[in-house]
Amino acid sequence: MSDQHVHQGQPIVTYGTPLHDAEAAVILMHGRGSTAQSILTLAEHLPHESMAYLAPQAANQTWYPNSGFIPIEANEPFVSSAFQTITDLIEQITSAGITTDRIVLGGFSQGACLAAEYVARHPQGYGGLFVLSGALLGPPDMPRQYTGSLADVPVYVAGSDHDSWVTEQQLRLTGRILQDLGAAVHVEVQPGTQHTVRHTEIAYVHDMLARVSGHAS
Repeated sequence: MSDQHVHQGQPIVTYGTPLHDAEAAVILMHGRGSTAQSILTLAEHLPHESMAYLAPQAANQTWYPNSGFIPIEANEPFVSSAFQTITDLIEQITSAGITTDRIVLGGFSQGACLAAEYVARHPQGYGGLFVLSGALLGPPDMPRQYTGSLADVPVYVAGSDHDSWVTEQQLRLTGRILQDLGAAVHVEVQPGTQHTVRHTEIAYVHDMLARVSGHAS
């Protein structure tokens, strides 16, 4: 595999309803030093009926080698390869007959940063986006020139005010930028907790996915 395609050819781990039988799909992006299998433990607490989960594996368990909040060029070609992984998965899902408005992207930490940045750069009528302890890539003061519309796409940005990796400012900035693209954004900042996934966040994502799959109570 060439340096330009570092993540291509890595495994895609699945969970839930098989894609060809599913009515909706979730692309789950794992964090730095983690695995596709580990992020699927989150899916165990999320809707299963008619929902397919696809978790790509990063090469060497890391999507990009440096901080996500320095100039993006410093993390190439890793970031572009990760974006290509997401694009390929979206094409696989739509080829199975699932429309874009039933595709949700999300992740934790490094994976959440990638999901947020991908959606901002490739705006469509997704079923939703959830960003858990992550933010848009690049320095917070970096000029942003995203084009297109995320009209009414549900977006959930969640984290902590004491996270040593992602600041509250970055969480709220990510929410504002995605809202400016037209998304229906909810930002939730928990006080005093660290870099982790919280029960309240799992509950919110559960409800988001239940609505997308058409099985909301």
